[in-house]
Amino acid sequence: METEELSPSRKVIVGIQFLFVAFGSTVIVPLMVGLDPATALFTAGIGTLLFHLVTKRRVPIFLGSSFAFIAPIISASKQWGMPGTLAGISGVALVYFSMSLLIKWRGRQLLSRLFPPVVVGPVIILIGLSLSPAAIDMAKQNWLLASISLVTAILVLTFGRGLMKLVPVVCGITVGYVTALLMGLVDLSALSEASWFALPPSITNFHLPQFAWKPFVFMIPVAIAPVIEHIGDVYVVGTVAGKDFVKDPGLHRTMFGDGLACLFAAFFGGPPVTTYSEVTGAMQITRVTHPQVIRITAITAIIFSIVDKMSALLHSIPQAVLGGIMLLLFGTIATVGIQNLIQNKVDLHLTRNIIIISVTLTMGIGGAVLSVGNFSISGIGLSALVGVALNLLLPANKQAPNK
Repeated sequence: METEELSPSRKVIVGIQFLFVAFGSTVIVPLMVGLDPATALFTAGIGTLLFHLVTKRRVPIFLGSSFAFIAPIISASKQWGMPGTLAGISGVALVYFSMSLLIKWRGRQLLSRLFPPVVVGPVIILIGLSLSPAAIDMAKQNWLLASISLVTAILVLTFGRGLMKLVPVVCGITVGYVTALLMGLVDLSALSEASWFALPPSITNFHLPQFAWKPFVFMIPVAIAPVIEHIGDVYVVGTVAGKDFVKDPGLHRTMFGDGLACLFAAFFGGPPVTTYSEVTGAMQITRVTHPQVIRITAITAIIFSIVDKMSALLHSIPQAVLGGIMLLLFGTIATVGIQNLIQNKVDLHLTRNIIIISVTLTMGIGGAVLSVGNFSISGIGLSALVGVALNLLLPANKQAPNK
């Protein structure tokens, strides 16, 4: 449905509704990694507007906080602090910019050669599995609250209809939070002391990230999976909208726009952003696909970011409530990797595929570290690089031995 068919009030209502679909995921990432949720809303809103500017205002995509970077940000912040980590996040933008140039120059062929499903699938699985200890640590603070949040989200996913089915995170957190309030487990002092309106901390206390090579290089390999996910999302959005955005305005533009939004987030203290399939699902249900409505969603996110009491409310959510939601979300990320392997019909009878998947998963889960002098790389980043190398080096026609 084009926006010309909607009244101005309807456009605003639908745009705000789309934000609530993306709200839970957008704010839960900063809450997990120690960043400010108001800042995440601000950078998501501005990042989305930058994306629309780069893509000639034609692509109806909302950019929100990326789950792929939760584990890397937690790990990087322990090693180099948050200022160094934010500098590392700028490396994510470099990957997007490079891929944009690569696609403009050679098309998708070279990209598919470097990052086929047999590489991307295991990396996505690792993103989910590597986060599971953090989810358990949060949930075990109060298993009752965690279970209530988890069960609520599961019920909404299973029995929800329409837009309700798209907001299991919001529903789970809401029910868990209300339960915590009734149990007297929520500290509301910060909420009562907060002003109604205030600029996000990263704006009032803006400073450039403290650039360092180690976190910069550490973050770059992790961006492989979101980059591939971006390509798939652009195709899906095009299908929903009935347009070919890969050709017009072009995949190189959407990739560059996503990178520019990530760079903005790095400079203003927000997590890297990515295309949100939740909003795409909402567009499919409402049949409202015009980019103008998504820009209203972005502006709404910016407005929400200056509501100081909103930020204080989010900070008051008990960790156990978030942990219960994470038990579902992180496992869901892993299943996306499995789906990626299945949908792309990765042949597990091929020895090379078994080797790539096995080594990638083992190194990632086992916590392998590669150190050269003062430089080191580990976790998902190292596993992704090993997967790419194995894919390029191993012969393509070996069958797995019969058992």
